[in-house]
Amino acid sequence: MSEASGRARRTGHDWAVDIAAFVFAAGFGGLLSALRIHEALVAEWMLALDQVLGALSCVALWLRRRWPIRVAVATLLATAVSETAGGASAVALFTVAANRPPRRSVPLAVLGVATIVPFAMFRPEPGLPLWFLLLFSSAVTFAVLGWGLAVRHRRQLLASLRERAARAESEAALWAEHAQAQAREQIAREMHDVLGHRLSLLSVQAGALEYRRDASREEIANAASVIRASAHQALQDLRVVIGVLRAPVNELPQPTFADLDDLVAESRAGGMPVTLRTRIDGGIDGGEVPEGLGRTVYRIVQEALTNARKHAPGAEVTAYVDGAPGHGLNVEVCNTLPAGAGPSPGSGLGLIGLAERTALAGGYLAYQHGARWRLWAWLPWPGEG
Repeated sequence: MSEASGRARRTGHDWAVDIAAFVFAAGFGGLLSALRIHEALVAEWMLALDQVLGALSCVALWLRRRWPIRVAVATLLATAVSETAGGASAVALFTVAANRPPRRSVPLAVLGVATIVPFAMFRPEPGLPLWFLLLFSSAVTFAVLGWGLAVRHRRQLLASLRERAARAESEAALWAEHAQAQAREQIAREMHDVLGHRLSLLSVQAGALEYRRDASREEIANAASVIRASAHQALQDLRVVIGVLRAPVNELPQPTFADLDDLVAESRAGGMPVTLRTRIDGGIDGGEVPEGLGRTVYRIVQEALTNARKHAPGAEVTAYVDGAPGHGLNVEVCNTLPAGAGPSPGSGLGLIGLAERTALAGGYLAYQHGARWRLWAWLPWPGEG
């Protein structure tokens, strides 16, 4: 830290401190002058020099913020012959101790103690041996030094606490932002899973009504019924999702393994030939799948049916789910691609979301396409007990 750092404009607090320091140093020097003025032990020229150096030392205190070490050295050297400069030297030493590292202030304190030797030579005190003067000077000087170092340590501690508080606040803001991003991502995934399936049903049925001009009244009525039911359910799901956007993400409506039959029935009602086969815990529907695991299975089958509806309309779809506690759970969805059917455009976000969801559950997901589309996933299912 450069000594020129004190060139900044003084604040009201700085002015108050500087005035108090000057008054203390000047009062200390004036009091000693009043006590020494009638003593015959000190020559008049020595007393005049003492007062001049004391006055200059007090004036120099106004420069201690700009040049603290230089002012401290000058005032401490002045105490070698001037008793009235003692107050100014104490203030200057305190300033250095409070604002500079100990490697700068401790040598100055040693210099202050050493000046008592020439002072005792120029200004001998009858009845006061040199060792007593050295002891008294050391006690006063190092008391000032210790006070200054304590102030410096307190300032550093407060600065460190403020820095830690600012860092903690910044980290908290980053964590909050990260949590919000994760919440938005999970909400977007849930909306994609919930609405994508039903909107794909709407698209298929609407397309059938558009291109099948020769459809019977019963077929048209059935398609219209599916469209109405799907649209109504999609609106209900959308209202529920929007209604809980400000609530914790875990409060979003979540399906379970038991809802697989309803999912397949809904697809069948929309005209998709779907076959679901489940074998759990050694028997068909013989075990209870945990809620979180069942939700992941539901989303995998749901996304697979949605993709089949978009990319292979009319194709027969078969879904297999089998597993047991301690062995994991296998999910496989297969369908053939109709001849001449081209894939419809898609973003691929559904499969990306499924891969992330499966990885978070501790499993893995794979798929392959060609003449036959196959989606396969394995999910861990911890053993009981």
